[in-house]
Amino acid sequence: MSTENQSIVMARKFDKVCSILEEHSYDPNKLITILQAIQTEYRYLPEKILSFVATSLHISPAKVYGVATFYSHFALKPKGKYIIKVCAGTACHVKDSELLVHTVREKLGLNKGEDTTPDMLFTIETVSCLGACGLAPVVVVNEEVFSFMTKEKTRKLIDEIIHKEVKVEEPIS
Repeated sequence: MSTENQSIVMARKFDKVCSILEEHSYDPNKLITILQAIQTEYRYLPEKILSFVATSLHISPAKVYGVATFYSHFALKPKGKYIIKVCAGTACHVKDSELLVHTVREKLGLNKGEDTTPDMLFTIETVSCLGACGLAPVVVVNEEVFSFMTKEKTRKLIDEIIHKEVKVEEPIS
């Protein structure tokens, strides 16, 4: 297959990426904004899409990958719909945030080395500090902050999210 035909096949595979690139006029100076939009769409930055973006913007794959790995906001592995961040800063650690990490992992059935549930519903992350020391220990789900968390409150929070998701999936009769 010629290079031109390969490009056409690749373009069909990435229709949404193409529309994002078009929205930003294929401007390599808007790389960060483009990657943010792609990550919003896919919840991470797939390797093939990074290569496609590099080709489309006429910049090196190394530059695109460098930007994607430099900023902690970007993810190269799939993430769940709900990102659970458990603070491990000093105030939270002193108030046993590590117990919350174990509680989340246990509740979601995540083994060591796994951060995302197989159904892509949850991802757990431990973060250095969330800047809410007076509310320790803190858990953030997507952008919502939950303060003074305990093992029981953490379990209940996950149960509520799961219940909400089950309700969303049920057909209206």
